[in-house]
Amino acid sequence: AGRRRRGPGGESRAGGGEAGRGALGPADGGGAFLQGWAGGYPEIVKENELFERYYQELGIVPAGEWDAFMAALREPLPATLRITGYRSHAKEILHCLKEKYFRELQDLEVDGQKVEMPQSLSWYPEELAWHTNLSRKILRKSPQLEKFHQFLVSETECGNISRQEAVSMIPPLLLNVSPHHKILDMCAAPGSKTAQLIEMLHADMNVPFPNGFVIANDVDNKRCYLLVHQAKRLNSPCIMVVNHDASSIPNLQIDVDGRKEILFYDRILCDVPCSGDGTMRKNIDVWKKWTTQNSLQLHGLQLRIATRGVEQLAEGGRMVYSTCSLNPIENEAVIASLLEKSQGALELADVSSELPGLKRMPGITKWKVMLKDGQWFEEWKDVPSNRQTQIRPTMFPVKDEEKLKTMNLERCLRILPHHQNTGGFFVAVLIKKAPMPWNKRQPKVHQKLPQRTGDTEVTAANSGNGSDCIFEEQRLAENEESKKMQELQNLDTEQSKKEGVCGPPPSKKMKLFGFKEDPFVFLPEDDPLFLPIQKFYALDPSFPKMNLLTRTQEGKKRQLYMVSKELRNVLLNNSEKMKVINTGIKVWSRNSDGEQFGCAFRLAQEGIYTLYPFIHARIINVCIEDVKILLTQENPFLSKFSSETQKKVKDMAMGSIVLKYDPDPEKPHDLQCPIVLCGWQGKTSLRAFVPKNERLHYLRMMGVEVFKAKRKEEELENKTEEEVQQRLVQPEEGMDVEDKEHDLVTKMEAEIGEESSQSPVESSAMEIENKIEDLDQSSKNANAHVSQDGKDTDACNVKD
Repeated sequence: AGRRRRGPGGESRAGGGEAGRGALGPADGGGAFLQGWAGGYPEIVKENELFERYYQELGIVPAGEWDAFMAALREPLPATLRITGYRSHAKEILHCLKEKYFRELQDLEVDGQKVEMPQSLSWYPEELAWHTNLSRKILRKSPQLEKFHQFLVSETECGNISRQEAVSMIPPLLLNVSPHHKILDMCAAPGSKTAQLIEMLHADMNVPFPNGFVIANDVDNKRCYLLVHQAKRLNSPCIMVVNHDASSIPNLQIDVDGRKEILFYDRILCDVPCSGDGTMRKNIDVWKKWTTQNSLQLHGLQLRIATRGVEQLAEGGRMVYSTCSLNPIENEAVIASLLEKSQGALELADVSSELPGLKRMPGITKWKVMLKDGQWFEEWKDVPSNRQTQIRPTMFPVKDEEKLKTMNLERCLRILPHHQNTGGFFVAVLIKKAPMPWNKRQPKVHQKLPQRTGDTEVTAANSGNGSDCIFEEQRLAENEESKKMQELQNLDTEQSKKEGVCGPPPSKKMKLFGFKEDPFVFLPEDDPLFLPIQKFYALDPSFPKMNLLTRTQEGKKRQLYMVSKELRNVLLNNSEKMKVINTGIKVWSRNSDGEQFGCAFRLAQEGIYTLYPFIHARIINVCIEDVKILLTQENPFLSKFSSETQKKVKDMAMGSIVLKYDPDPEKPHDLQCPIVLCGWQGKTSLRAFVPKNERLHYLRMMGVEVFKAKRKEEELENKTEEEVQQRLVQPEEGMDVEDKEHDLVTKMEAEIGEESSQSPVESSAMEIENKIEDLDQSSKNANAHVSQDGKDTDACNVKD
């Protein structure tokens, strides 16, 4: 995940995992930027005569700005980051970033040069996006910068910060998403824009299940897993990752009051594969490989994807079309063709007043087409017959002046690199006013439909330019056949209920979703598994237990996941036509010895913010000092906690618990955002089950210094096993955490190595506990089942 990925057609997208251990990002150009890559690249000359001739002729750069435009393209791209607005913690992270890390960088000099301070993006709301020119080389020369870098890496892994190119943040902002919107992201990998959309759905953190959802699609199965990694960091029950060709993504059905209706989306993000010449600043091989042929080859695919998008858009809905290319063949030509064949069903939205502070150029209305040999064509009629497979009529501008005027192509946005030190980008915002002309009978779709209508669907434009889309096969062929299928469906449903499986019909239920994916099986309403859970945690009667699912149909259910009711609807009604890669968040994990404490399942930190509003028992409110103890010590004795906490725990049975911190407005210097942690109460101890990076995040927010301890730990990781053993015998100095028990834990983590330091599961901490020799024996006995559960959980997570 740490490398940049190339999409189909050679398009370039910045990977979501680029803030890995190795570097802050592409900030020191050419050779220096590439030093961390195995072998590196040969030096690439940033010149391309054809590129300059082409764009000078088209005139996309204002007069007098060409030299500045080219100079900007040759400069390395600043690294940009975005603080996620998904959690109430966003303001705390911003405060921590500005008051602690940025303040330490003020007046800092490295090699006699003053370090350039990170700057906020003026057009991004609430100062939640920043860019910096700090390079990998400089980061290693200063402890303050290294600490800042460690902060970025750790917070990125927690999902509190996203590494994302500045221009890539624009399309989701222009979608104007609300929490109730049904959203389709057509070409979603690697997922930074998808993450933005999820954050917007969860704008109100008091609503655990927004009515909206995001279906994130990508054609590349491997890139889908990169997408899953990005989405998982945000712990949302409202995201589904699917694997389809965007140009022929199937119509999905949902159940509305007992009727089957085709799903139309309120918002669609159509960030299509492109030639990527706007990314020359970070993908420097584009300089050498650029030719007009890339755009000519991609135009048809881009038009087909955009066409499929507007077909699935609800009336009144908004679709954003975007590319990281400057070429009008991939941009205005696609939009103009789409508008022309829509016959007034689509219009370009005027977004000139949105995102104030963003410098943009209007779309162009005149352009020409050039072959890779430099030959120009102004009109389709000029193209010789032997070139008509390479060049298509939809690539040329509309000649009819009246028609051109009504299209308002100037409402498109083109971002030029030299205006605000960014990459190049193109965005168009389309609004659907009526059904597409070839879908004129669209309202009939809202009648009662059979379950398997999709078996005979024609879901993609078959022509070269996507203009002759016919969807007659989506109609109901005969009422009689419809009734028969409905009867079959009812029989299937009855049978599945008898078997206690809420999912696909029995004949299909063993089919895997996607490629080698385990099935998604919803818990039946009368599943005996749920009753002890409901009783143990005193779940609210409003808890949507029908939204619980597992990934196994036979044997013990080890993990319970949860989706929103809207995604449940989508899953149950489209099991045969969708390749689902991932959906749902983990809310409970099986505890091997848990039944003796009243419940076989313990809470999972990933899903605690979703579950918490429904839990009415086993909640312990803790003060900030208690939170610090929980996060810095692996298995602290009850005597270490405040007297209030000890009283609350006294009469509570052993087992999984919720630890809740509420900020005190009268103590403004304390952490001012609520925290919910999963924990375990033993006979004589209390502990938190929180992934390592999340622990570090909360400690930073509370002002606890964690950098030195982390650096020591990483130094230990790099030692040989013998050296580690020697170090463990010697007393460690300079650790910020005072407690000796945690001191041992930190060393043991280092001994275990990469797996324990990077794995996002709680089990690593549990395994470490087994090695601590100075813990009281009675405490060990009381918590032995927890360690065993950790091993079980670890094994399950490998499969997950």
